[in-house]
Amino acid sequence: MVFKRRNKRSWQAVLRDSLWPRGGWARAFTYIRHRLNRLPDPPHRIARGIFIGIFVSFTPLFGIHLIVAAVLAKLVRGNVLASLFATVIGNPLTFPLIALSAIKLGHWMMWESYDPAHAEGLLDIFAQAFVDTRHNLIAIFTDEPTHWRGMSEFFHDIFLPYLLGGLVMGTIAGLIGYYIALPLVTAYQHARKLRLKARLAKLKAKLPQRKPVEEDPIEGAPEGALVPPERADAEKLAENSPETDHEPGRG
Repeated sequence: MVFKRRNKRSWQAVLRDSLWPRGGWARAFTYIRHRLNRLPDPPHRIARGIFIGIFVSFTPLFGIHLIVAAVLAKLVRGNVLASLFATVIGNPLTFPLIALSAIKLGHWMMWESYDPAHAEGLLDIFAQAFVDTRHNLIAIFTDEPTHWRGMSEFFHDIFLPYLLGGLVMGTIAGLIGYYIALPLVTAYQHARKLRLKARLAKLKAKLPQRKPVEEDPIEGAPEGALVPPERADAEKLAENSPETDHEPGRG
């Protein structure tokens, strides 16, 4: 394959690059910012895509953030690529803070007390929930017993509060991202158009100027009528050529 890596990365390298890119997060965000500005779409559609990407990053739908962002961006007529790029807001550095804040807010919205023990080993809780879900799905088609009690506790204590709090926080963060991105993308695209016009003007100035072809007026024609240069040259040649009279019977 053309774009396949020659040397396959180990899972340790993949995990390391996910936590900390080789060029650092600052370079990664700079690259994404340039890519968003250069997207061939109106600014309001790009801003909508950014709103969707940030919004989805605050939800507990781990593993399908990109799919959900693309579908929602399509529904609201936003830029799909912008929504995918904007999901980078949810990364291994920000997920712990987002998760804890959303869970606390969700418990407050449900009028329930928050258990601080959930903060310890939050990733392990999600990992165990994934393992239990896979086990139960397989057990449906085998003789093994299913265990839904742990999933019920996880849904009520973690997932549902996270979802409720994430919807509120994601909406607020998405709106902030929308109103920041809209004028920035508009200004960038306007400046880029001006730069392109200036380049085209310079290229036109370097091209040799073609002289306009002068045409002679047609004799007996209304004022302003012109005759093509070929016909004018032929008429001038005929006028300058000597006339010879031939009488009948003379050689």
